[in-house]
Amino acid sequence: MGSSMCGHLIKAGFSTTVYSRTQSKAQPLIDQGATWAASPKAVAEASDAIFSIVGFPSDVREVLLGENGALSGATEGAIIVDMTTSEPSLAIEIAETAKAKGVHSVDAPVSGGDVGAKNAALSIMIGGEKEVVDSLQPCWDAMGKTIVHQGGPGSGQHTKMVNQILIASNMIGVCEALLYGYKSGLDLPTVLQSVGSGAAGSWSLSNLGPRIMDNNFDPGFFVEHFIKDMGIALAESKRMGLALPGLALAHQMYVSLQSQGHGRDGTHALELTLAKMSGVDWKNR
Repeated sequence: MGSSMCGHLIKAGFSTTVYSRTQSKAQPLIDQGATWAASPKAVAEASDAIFSIVGFPSDVREVLLGENGALSGATEGAIIVDMTTSEPSLAIEIAETAKAKGVHSVDAPVSGGDVGAKNAALSIMIGGEKEVVDSLQPCWDAMGKTIVHQGGPGSGQHTKMVNQILIASNMIGVCEALLYGYKSGLDLPTVLQSVGSGAAGSWSLSNLGPRIMDNNFDPGFFVEHFIKDMGIALAESKRMGLALPGLALAHQMYVSLQSQGHGRDGTHALELTLAKMSGVDWKNR
């Protein structure tokens, strides 16, 4: 996702400096005109605005707050934008640490997966000071379609948790419905024509349903990352005294899917676990 997002910034005319733990993954961006840097710190030293999107909160901490992290190289007045889905508390910590150095911080997780990133159609959920967020409008416009400032530091991450909770239970419904349709002898693409545009329709059904039918479980979003997100949401829910049994069920089902070797597949691979529970060999149906 980050590669596509950066590519859109380059096409919009922004001068970019990039870093990735695997340099070869950044080569397409370098070919488009980006400059390679040896560390997040070096990226920050060359930039007014620093965008990061990585995997886990521990990665965010290393890339932004580590010894060679972006904050160590950021100059006064620079803006750090973390677009990783991460912990709201970490977003607040980064904002406070950055402020002490005279640097601005924004948390801006996204939704839309690989398709949204490629099409510059992401939903971007933003937490931070409004004036700072507004100053980045040309960047938001280059990467997304739905751009909403949610409030202060951490509010973007909290909004993304709402998004992930919605997806978690919905994916169970999508996969169970397709399993039911298959077992009852229906032609699944024909079924989708009837239900996809009605009250039961959803982004997951319309975009991931066809992939499930085609046994295409390539990741738009990794199972292991979704488990991370649900874990964050469950921890925040516990802190707030909330009981979210649907989320807890989805989390356990995805942990089961990961244990079967599908951690690096897309989230729609949940179909494989549900089918297995019913004695259906989905891939060889």
